[in-house]
Amino acid sequence: MVKATFTFDDETFGSLRRTAERLRIPQSQVVREAVRSYAERSRTLPEEERRRKLRILDTILDRRANKTTSHVDDELRTLGRSRQGYGRKHRAD
Repeated sequence: MVKATFTFDDETFGSLRRTAERLRIPQSQVVREAVRSYAERSRTLPEEERRRKLRILDTILDRRANKTTSHVDDELRTLGRSRQGYGRKHRAD
């Protein structure tokens, strides 16, 4: 562990002291758990960044495919045929 010195305003220190007394744990443990909790909560995206990413996702989802189902089926068949000559069941020449 690392020993450190911090300065708290009176109100924050009073909250720290009362919380430690109420939970019957050392003040340093209250601080460690508070920092851990804050770090976990801060992993979530800020609202502005979350909205920006959602706009990007909406743009992607709004794009319409310009290929017909039959065109996609033809591409898949072609791809399947091209892969038939490879793999464990066939020897490569």
